[in-house]
Amino acid sequence: MAKDEAKSSDFSKGLLKSEELYKYILETSVYPREHEALKELRNITHSHPRAGMATAPDAGQLMEMLLNLVNAKKTIEVGVFTGYSLLLTALTLPEDGKVIAIDVNRDSYELGLPVIKKAGVEHKIDFRESEALPVLDKLLNNKANEGGFDFAYVDADKVGYCNYHERLVRLIKIGGIIVYDNTLWGGSVVESESSTVEWMREGRKATLELNQKLSADQRVQISHAALGDGITICRRLY
Repeated sequence: MAKDEAKSSDFSKGLLKSEELYKYILETSVYPREHEALKELRNITHSHPRAGMATAPDAGQLMEMLLNLVNAKKTIEVGVFTGYSLLLTALTLPEDGKVIAIDVNRDSYELGLPVIKKAGVEHKIDFRESEALPVLDKLLNNKANEGGFDFAYVDADKVGYCNYHERLVRLIKIGGIIVYDNTLWGGSVVESESSTVEWMREGRKATLELNQKLSADQRVQISHAALGDGITICRRLY
């Protein structure tokens, strides 16, 4: 089998100063353990004009461990894109596990769907083409769903993160995990607004607000890690 080499679009997901160091991490510890279906979907995603939106594979590896640590069976994913993190979740869940996957646009998901089907895990996925808040609010309308989920992953519109958090804290069980992606927003969180490129400014503001909110939220234990574009792991305490 040919060696799986890091591609240029992978580097855009890392905040390490050295591309060679990030390449070392990917090629030594991540790619050798990556499921073949994930490799296939990652390579397909490289051809997408917005490939940088995909979950970083090293962040995905951490997600897999977290899913296993909480013995996840019921999960929520907000933001799907081509489905790399969704496929990873479905592969990790038990045969009777279920992930509710929410995205406003199904088109990119269709790119990865053939790989998901080939991997034999489509039956674990409940895809809902919708804005996230209506779906989350509908879930909360059923009291049985409060504390009924083990894990959630959010990689969607940054301006919605704070609102998603308030819903997800209620939906996730005590001891369950919520993971937020892009919580360093390309490093712009330490830049001034004027020095941030215009298309990133709204996301920068929303990310700063989220990070402050999570830091002050005593309902969750947090770990803010410089993986990919920054991820924040929240464990519900009460």
